[in-house]
Amino acid sequence: MSPPAAMDTPYGIRAFQCLSRKCCPSLRINKTLWYRFFVLLLTYVAYMSYHLSRKPISVVKAVLNQNCTGLEPPPWVVINATNRNNWCDWAPFDGQNASALLGTLDSAFLFAYAAAMFVSGFVAERVNLRYFLSLGMIFSGIFCYLFGVAYSYNIHNMTYLIAVQVLGGIFQTTGWPGVVTVIGNWFGEGKRGLIFGIWNSHTSVGNILGSVVAGAFVDTDWALSFFVPALIVAGAGFLMFLFLPAEPAEVGCPPPERPGSRVNARYRLLLPNPMHAASVTSPTVQQLPYRRIVNPTNVSSEEISSDSDAEHHPDADSNAAEDEALLSGPKAITFYQALCIPGVIEFSLSLFFAKLVSYTFLYWLPLYIHSACN
Repeated sequence: MSPPAAMDTPYGIRAFQCLSRKCCPSLRINKTLWYRFFVLLLTYVAYMSYHLSRKPISVVKAVLNQNCTGLEPPPWVVINATNRNNWCDWAPFDGQNASALLGTLDSAFLFAYAAAMFVSGFVAERVNLRYFLSLGMIFSGIFCYLFGVAYSYNIHNMTYLIAVQVLGGIFQTTGWPGVVTVIGNWFGEGKRGLIFGIWNSHTSVGNILGSVVAGAFVDTDWALSFFVPALIVAGAGFLMFLFLPAEPAEVGCPPPERPGSRVNARYRLLLPNPMHAASVTSPTVQQLPYRRIVNPTNVSSEEISSDSDAEHHPDADSNAAEDEALLSGPKAITFYQALCIPGVIEFSLSLFFAKLVSYTFLYWLPLYIHSACN
């Protein structure tokens, strides 16, 4: 009987596997290494797209409220004493409180993002991450698009804009816990610093591309500054749905090695050869999804003997429990348990102050530069 995880292989991966069996039946590759690279690339694109879709509001602020002196009005705009300095602004950002209203939009997004992150982190450990990320990215694209709709349909209602920002902030929280958990599923604890050092550049790349894309349309039709990033993040979400294997079990790969884990050693005993399969007598072990030797040279005869007699051993029940854990994955922890992990509170405070600076630059630097240069 196939384990539940193996039944949820992404549709794009299934098509690729079928095509490779027909076209290249003799091709031999390191499947685990290939999938790890593929997952790294997909999650990189995913979080880059999240940040790309956050950037437009900081670029568009420069045209929502600006100095209209010296600009040439279109023929249909009548200039008089009341609108001489703000005829080119977008209501309700054409008054003296424009900076406060723009700050309200940022606050609505960030407060919603901060509050919803607690819920998203809780949910991410308990659902299929492929669906979690796909839906989060598609809805992030929808609400990014709806902000641009304000220009297309001449919407000047502040409540509408705040609601779009709040809902967009909520769905943006699916990104970080989703991609980090997927990376953890595939890479474990080994070389985590190197992997995250390379992979974490997605934030900067996404911000750069977001500025470029939004800046290309902001002076002509700022709705497109939201429409194009919305299309990119929603399209990337659809790619996640088609191709992202959230766990190694979904594509028949072994879990990452964890130092000191006896469970990983037991995977080496799961052999495809019927001659060897007879030696694995535990019904629980026979149902495991990984039926190949990960590192056969490290399997001693004592290990094979001890596992083949597992159901007669006093520790058979604990072995079966570990095998069941392999199928179900690690148990999610509570919020309090997470806070009790050494370093979590200290790193959280450090990130709080770092984000305070980074988001100040992210949301206000383009407007400040635009105002200073004019």
